[in-house]
Amino acid sequence: MIRAYIALLLLASLPLAAQTPARTAPATKTWKQGKTPDGQPDIQGVWVNFDSTPFERAAASATGTSAAPASGNQNALLFADRAPKVQQRPSMVVDPPDGRVPLTPWAEQQRDYDLSHVQDSWEYNTTWERCITRGIPAAIFPAGYNNGYQILQTPGQVVILYEMIHEARIIPVDGRPHLPAALRQWNGDPRGHWEGNTLVVETTNFNGKGMIATNAASARIRSVPETENAHIVERFTRVDENTINYEVTIDDPKVASAPWKVAMPLARDDSYKIYEYMCHEANRDYMEITLGGGRLKEKTDAAAGRK
Repeated sequence: MIRAYIALLLLASLPLAAQTPARTAPATKTWKQGKTPDGQPDIQGVWVNFDSTPFERAAASATGTSAAPASGNQNALLFADRAPKVQQRPSMVVDPPDGRVPLTPWAEQQRDYDLSHVQDSWEYNTTWERCITRGIPAAIFPAGYNNGYQILQTPGQVVILYEMIHEARIIPVDGRPHLPAALRQWNGDPRGHWEGNTLVVETTNFNGKGMIATNAASARIRSVPETENAHIVERFTRVDENTINYEVTIDDPKVASAPWKVAMPLARDDSYKIYEYMCHEANRDYMEITLGGGRLKEKTDAAAGRK
């Protein structure tokens, strides 16, 4: 009788969890693409791309092996202490598969000439340094800082506010045709449409005065010209609550022997603050320093008898 009583006490002392079925983990909430009141897939918000990925892959050496890896945009991380970081990839250029832009000799010669004459005249400097525009698609290629983008949607339009040079790009998505070919603009004439949940933006009508890329993180593509015949197709696809996959295909036959593509993620960051970017056309301080340095060199060379 005493042994039976002890056995009952031992059973009663077992943990409650061992006597009840285990609880199952709550189901993970599946993200679903939202819609704006007029039915557009909702891609609104503040997005950043502080990305240390190299713009291009390193060139192959004469032996057929890869040279040292191209350096990434490390400065992008210095100005983004709390901004979401994205995983580094081999290159932002994803097509051609080797990650190298197939520049034509004309484009390389034009780039080299302009970069070697920046102290001679304002016209050889990039449109970013002149505070005119960073360009399309250059405005979304990450620089060392100010990599913030606010996307707004209104009936029939998508608006992208670029932090750098405080540009607002208005993209009609209501089916209207492009402007007449005679009307040319610095950043072209964009027209958008939706393919499922992907915003596709086709831009034409460039004025031929801009550049494919304008910041130093674009490495050898910086200062490459963009002609009047440039045809730019961008794709914005929101894949989850906090990510937009961005792709852009650049087709400019005088500049590259074949179309090429850049791809990168944009990360949502509602805490990121976009402030006014104080930059005005002519960028007086920069131009005075750059061109003043050129005139000083000319005087020094003349005094020394150098040509």
